[in-house]
Amino acid sequence: MKRLNKASPNPLPRRGLINSIFSHIKTPLNLPPLLGRGLGGGSLTDMTTTVKELNISPVGRVEGDLDVKVYMENGVVTRAHTQASMFRGFEKIMEGKDPQSGLIVTPRICGICGGSHLYCASSALDTAWKTKLPPNALLLRAIGQGSETLQSIPRWFYAIYATDMANKKFANKPLYAEVVKRFAAYVGTSFQTGVTASGRPVEVYALFGGQWPHSSYMIPGGVMCAPTLKDITRAHSILNQFRNDWLETTWLGCSVERYLQIQTWDDLMAWVDENESQRNSDLGLFIRAGLEFGLDKFGQGVGKFLAYGTYLHKDKYNNPTIEGRNEALICPSGFYDGQDYHVFDHMQIIEHVKHTWFEDHPAAHPWSEPLPTPVVSQSLEHTNFDGKYSWSKAPRYMGHSAEVGPLARVVMNANPKNLSHQFRDPLFGDIIRKKGPSVFTRVLARMHEAPRLYVMLNEWLSQVDLDGEFYIKPHETDGKGFGATEAARGALAHWIEIENGVIKNYQVVAPTTFNVGPNDDEGKSGPIEAALTGTEIEDPHDPVEVGMVARSFDSCLVCTVHAHDAKSGEELAKFKL
Repeated sequence: MKRLNKASPNPLPRRGLINSIFSHIKTPLNLPPLLGRGLGGGSLTDMTTTVKELNISPVGRVEGDLDVKVYMENGVVTRAHTQASMFRGFEKIMEGKDPQSGLIVTPRICGICGGSHLYCASSALDTAWKTKLPPNALLLRAIGQGSETLQSIPRWFYAIYATDMANKKFANKPLYAEVVKRFAAYVGTSFQTGVTASGRPVEVYALFGGQWPHSSYMIPGGVMCAPTLKDITRAHSILNQFRNDWLETTWLGCSVERYLQIQTWDDLMAWVDENESQRNSDLGLFIRAGLEFGLDKFGQGVGKFLAYGTYLHKDKYNNPTIEGRNEALICPSGFYDGQDYHVFDHMQIIEHVKHTWFEDHPAAHPWSEPLPTPVVSQSLEHTNFDGKYSWSKAPRYMGHSAEVGPLARVVMNANPKNLSHQFRDPLFGDIIRKKGPSVFTRVLARMHEAPRLYVMLNEWLSQVDLDGEFYIKPHETDGKGFGATEAARGALAHWIEIENGVIKNYQVVAPTTFNVGPNDDEGKSGPIEAALTGTEIEDPHDPVEVGMVARSFDSCLVCTVHAHDAKSGEELAKFKL
């Protein structure tokens, strides 16, 4: 981790723009000194006009700050709290602005999934303004969203997750030496290959979006690009390079087509042992080592899953409405309560603030809740966890704490009621029944998406009509809008209310908000808090298991873990993930 102070010759990019934005906030924030980077991204460590510190993470040790407090008794976590320790505030920035400000401002919420925020911002205006979307626009939005998610998969696995498998905790395991050889940070033989390959899908995004991150090519009514045959051909070529450099040769050890034939847990186990190429692939090694290391034995979580779905079919969402979105999705939406599937309805989402450092108000749907207003200034070291303890709200669906992310998505793909144009993949329905959720299952779900996304991106590219329309100018009106997608980390949505031609209310609920959120009004834990409870800690002075649980969710916050004795409250260890 490198640090630059304000005297550095490399000051924070767009510093003047950021300060200008904050100087035009309609309502004074009166922020306490601990505020700064937000839930889901940003780089400022305070919100004054002087940049005091910038943390730079060269390989994606993700933005923000999250304190994880765990209390242990006899080597087992008995209580856990996730504490988002910095305020985001982007909703405050949006108040009173032109409705299209979201296209520029919200992609800056995160430097990793900015395209997903752009997707939501443009979709929210599509529903508010009742736009028309040509098929090409829906295809190019899907290509951008899919490319951003695909690039995140190997980058997350090698740079953020797999290095934990090289921890000394597993040194007595037979596969440990091979895991260290391949997955150790920077020096692992697969580390550089995977991280380098992750840059290929970004090139596809940039062909159509102009740049990545922070592009603005998706707009209400379509997209701001008109690709040529050369662009389409080059995109196919880049994806083929991704397949040849990593996906088939390093990760799968077989063709994409062979891997996608897997339907059940037993099929997957048979695939691993089918030949040496598959057994010794990085996926084969992860499966064998993950089971040997016991990653399938902890980190279960709440056992309930929520996905908004994404990738709208080019011929089924040309007149965008909130009501028509579910049936137009290619990657399906839904809620799985542990036994049954339920149709997704965004009106079932409410956010609790009882345990947040915001002004109290009853739990409410994003359209009905006020803009977040900070009310306290206190030391993080003296937090009362029975009271307010986080800058993250606590979203709930149908009253339930629900896990969002890749595991939720693949669970929805297994819904037997999915439509013919939607993903149909029974694998993780079978895995959840036989193995249940865990750190292992969660990681496997994230990686399972890469082959299917590769296939879909090539199909979408081949469907672009170079002579067709890419944009239809909308008519701007007042109203309410909802835009949603599946970012790499999970369900992401924007809600907008426009009055007198400007933004009256703007709410963003990010996947990290769902997963790291605190207790709700009824005292029910958030998904990561629940996943940590019951985890066995081998070494209380090096609780790597806590880090593995937190990272399996890929929360968009750097985690600091504090381990305490459950009886005395004494802090046993503190370390930065």
